[in-house]
Amino acid sequence: MPITILIGAQWGDEGKGRVVDWLAAQADIVARYAGGDNAGHTVALDGEVYKLHLIPSGILHSDVISIMGNGMVINPVNLVSEITPERLVISSRAHIITPAHVALDKARELALGDAKIGTTLRGIGPAYLDKTGRAGIRTGDMLLDVEEFAERLIAAVEISNEDLRARELDTLDAQAAAQSYLDAAEFLRPYIQDVSIYLHKALKAGKSVVCEGAQGTLLDIDHGSYHFVTSSSPTAGGALTGLGVGPLYVDRVLGVAKAFSTRVGGGPMPTELDGAIAEHFRGSGANFWDEFGTTTGRPRRCGWLDVVMLRYAVSVNGLSELMLTKMDILSGLNELKLATAYQIDGERHEYPPVTNEQLERAKPIYETMPGWREDISNCRSFGDLPAAAQDYIERIAELCDLPIDMVSVGPERDQLVMKTANAASPASAKAM
Repeated sequence: MPITILIGAQWGDEGKGRVVDWLAAQADIVARYAGGDNAGHTVALDGEVYKLHLIPSGILHSDVISIMGNGMVINPVNLVSEITPERLVISSRAHIITPAHVALDKARELALGDAKIGTTLRGIGPAYLDKTGRAGIRTGDMLLDVEEFAERLIAAVEISNEDLRARELDTLDAQAAAQSYLDAAEFLRPYIQDVSIYLHKALKAGKSVVCEGAQGTLLDIDHGSYHFVTSSSPTAGGALTGLGVGPLYVDRVLGVAKAFSTRVGGGPMPTELDGAIAEHFRGSGANFWDEFGTTTGRPRRCGWLDVVMLRYAVSVNGLSELMLTKMDILSGLNELKLATAYQIDGERHEYPPVTNEQLERAKPIYETMPGWREDISNCRSFGDLPAAAQDYIERIAELCDLPIDMVSVGPERDQLVMKTANAASPASAKAM
């Protein structure tokens, strides 16, 4: 399988990091194609918990090359603090997040008040604005001589300072900002190259690539619940533009979804719950597996699984299969609900409406199924699961018209349930 694209099929936080880590055991390269350090991918390995914000999750495999694509926006200082230098390639076309972008992100969210988007305040949006406005700085600029790169960085910060002055906010010391970035540039320079050409040569040589998405389909700048979206394209199409590769080699598009729904930040969420069931989904926050943002620490909004949104994600991404995560969290509930359609102004909708105003008025039409009490964290085959859990998985697959061959029942690498022989273990697949 030359290229596998892995995307989040909900609002992000689906557990993609641990799936990428699993897939990386079969791959030569893991390439991230969008977003910045607003993403947070958590991987548990042998009792250790790794929280990755910029580096692809495949970095935890010693024989896998990790690539940061041109579709990303990168804070060089934050990357240096996280970096594992070996086996890392950084696109020369990725854009840089400056300290001014972070300041502007905070200023704009503050100005929006109750209408704020709920960003991670990492400067992602302003960096993408500069990119599309043709005013950004790219990582390739760090390959320039020190003086020229410093001049570009200082000029960019001063331009952003004008915006901050207009908002009567504190401005930034452009010289001080430049120095920290110059230090980071010196460290990162050896890892910067043309990722598109690198991947082209690797694919021609028969290498296999896993494309790692950040955030989720419903946060896509074009296809998400706009304005409450991210600034990049986390959908499958974004993998191609975000890495500079064509569709010729793509033969698998895997969507990852939780067995229930969560969302961080503002925007409508039709199946959102309050009370005991929401708390059951969320957990206390004492465990990294609980529903609190990896990057922000914010509690996630929780609700029943929204099949209407999943159906949409299948369509937008051209998914070939679906994987469910966190099935273990559903244990202990007497009954489960699936939102199979919406009722909006008296009409039934099988797919989500375009506007947030309509989505705010959407009333989920639920299908109720029996729950189960058993602990399923030690299950490793489909037949090991309680009958009610099997029925729940099968019903979701039927409603989405898509196979579900893998289900996670805990955070560790081996806590996966495989339904078919096609969902072989990473070790055996790599040996083939």
